[in-house]
Amino acid sequence: VPALPQRGTVVLRSFGKTYGLAGLRLGFAISDPQSASLLRAALGPWAISGPAIVIGSAALSDGPWLAGMTDRLARDSIRLDRLLEAASFRIEGGTPLFRLARHSSAAEWFDRLGASGILARPFPARREWLRFGIPADEPAWTRLSAGLGLEALSFGCEAAEG
Repeated sequence: VPALPQRGTVVLRSFGKTYGLAGLRLGFAISDPQSASLLRAALGPWAISGPAIVIGSAALSDGPWLAGMTDRLARDSIRLDRLLEAASFRIEGGTPLFRLARHSSAAEWFDRLGASGILARPFPARREWLRFGIPADEPAWTRLSAGLGLEALSFGCEAAEG
């Protein structure tokens, strides 16, 4: 906080994006006292669940875990890019937690993947886009590979590191 560049600067952090804890619904703002007062007045009280407080506190105090999660998400986002590109998607962007991909048949892919138990996020205003979350574990990677009609073993962790 003392290193904030100037008065009025606000830094927002989401645990979902920073710590790879999607769905936790926990974040925080760092600012000077005056900006913090304005934020409090604008937002009002913000309820946080007990489990979120416990998980957030543990995450904040575990630097090695954060470093490991950051490395894993970086590798996994590269792995997902390669998998989607092999299925003729074009990567448009994203974060370490999800990838935004373009395909001329995105609506058909959405239906096909959904039938395989894979949820991608469509965009009604951009029908060629789908957003894919990072698979949570190897069975999820295998399911995604199969849903895309690809051989799962060709896109393992070793492929993402090379």
